[in-house]
Amino acid sequence: MDRMSYQLYEMMHLAFAPARAATDAMLHAIKNPLNPMHHTSLGRSIAASAELFERMTRRYGKPLFGLDTTIVDGTEVEIVEEIVWSRPFCGLLHFDRQFPGPAPRQSKLLIIAPMSGHYATLLRGTVEAFLPTHDVYITDWSDARQVALADGAFDLDDYIDCLCDIMRFLAPGATGTPLHTLGVCQASVPLICAVAAMEAEDDPDVPESMVLIGGPIDTRVNPTAVNKLAQQRGIDWFRAHCIHTVPFPHAGMGRHVYPGFLQLSGFMSMNFERHISAHLEMFNHLVEGDGDSAEKHRDFYDEYLAVMDLTAEFYLQTVDRIFVRHQVPLGLFRHRGNLIDLTAIRRTALLAVEGEKDDISGVGQTEAALELCANIPAARKSHHLQKGVGHYGVFNGSRFRAEVAPRICAFASEMERLDGAALQPRLAWSAE
Repeated sequence: MDRMSYQLYEMMHLAFAPARAATDAMLHAIKNPLNPMHHTSLGRSIAASAELFERMTRRYGKPLFGLDTTIVDGTEVEIVEEIVWSRPFCGLLHFDRQFPGPAPRQSKLLIIAPMSGHYATLLRGTVEAFLPTHDVYITDWSDARQVALADGAFDLDDYIDCLCDIMRFLAPGATGTPLHTLGVCQASVPLICAVAAMEAEDDPDVPESMVLIGGPIDTRVNPTAVNKLAQQRGIDWFRAHCIHTVPFPHAGMGRHVYPGFLQLSGFMSMNFERHISAHLEMFNHLVEGDGDSAEKHRDFYDEYLAVMDLTAEFYLQTVDRIFVRHQVPLGLFRHRGNLIDLTAIRRTALLAVEGEKDDISGVGQTEAALELCANIPAARKSHHLQKGVGHYGVFNGSRFRAEVAPRICAFASEMERLDGAALQPRLAWSAE
C-alpha cells in the first residue's frame, strides 16, 4: 500500500480538478464588483471558503525569487537572474546586479540551499539580505520527479561533488575576489565535507570562509524530535515507508524518490494546530476585507506548500549516515571511498550559527563543528547563538536581517582583513 501512495496522491489531485475548476469560477464570479453579493457578508464568506478550498487542493509550483532590485551604497540597482553553471540536478543561480558604472569590489557569496523538500526560493529572504553587500549565488536544486532516469542517480557523494565543482567555478582566480560560502540546515553537512575533501587535496580553490546555519553536524547533541525519530525507526523503516516511484506523466517517471508531499505532511503534523489556526485566521481576514493580512498568509503558504521530491539514494544516505550512524562527528564519513577528515580544514574560516528555539537542529549540533575542525586557528572560527528564533528564523525574518546577517558580514570582513594582514609581511619580504 505504501508503494502506491504516490499513485493515489496523483489520482486524488486529478479527482479534485473539476471541483477546483468550479470553485475557481464561482470565486471569480462572486469577486466581480458588478455582482451584488460581492458587497455582502454572505458573498465574502462564500468567496473566502472557495479560495481556501482551491488553495488546499492545488499543487503549488516552483515559486519565483522575484528580487528585481536592491540598494548598494545608497543606489538602487537592478537584478538579473541567470544560471551560470548547470547539471541535471542543480543549477547555479547568479543574482547579477546591473551597476550603471564600475561595480564596487565585493566578495562572492555562495549560498547552499538545503535539499530537504523545499525549493531554493525558501531562502529568498537570505538572498535579499546579502545582495547589498555581496555578489550572491545560490544552488537551485532540481525536483527529482522532473529529472529523467536517463540523467542518472544523485546521492550524497554527488551532492558533495557538485559543491566542490561550484567552488572551483567561483574561485577567486585572476580577479582575486574572495569566495565565502553559507550552508543552511541540511546543506551544512555536505558543505563542511566538501571543504574538508578539498583541503585534504591542498586544493587552492577552497573558500575564504564557510557559515553553517542550523546544521545537523552532530545530532547526538541536544537531540530534537526529528533526531529521535530517525534513531527509533532506523533506516529500514524509512526505506520501506518513505520511498516511492514517480508515476506517469512526470519526466522522472520510474525514479525512486522521497516525495515532497510526504515531507510536507511531516512538517505540517509537527505544528498542525498552528496551521489550522492560520487558515481560520485567513478566512476571517477575507470576510473582514483585511487584504494585507490575507496577502501575507498567501505569500507564506505559497512558499511553504511548494515542495519537491528528493532522490531515494540521497534521502536514505542522509538519514542513515547523518542521523542514524552519526558518521561525521565519529570520523567515519566517506566520500567516494575516501575518509573525510575535518581536521584537514585549516585555511577556510568557520562560523556556526544557531537558533535558541530551533526544534529541528538542536542548540549545539552546529557548534560541534568548531571542535571537530580542530586545525582551524581560534581566531578564524566563531559561534553565534541567535536569541528568540527557531529553525526558520535563524536564516529568515526580521531578527535574521537585523542581527544574524550583519554578524555574518562582519565575520567575512574580519577573515579577509586577517588574511590581508598575514599577506603583508610576505609581500614586504618578497620586495626586499
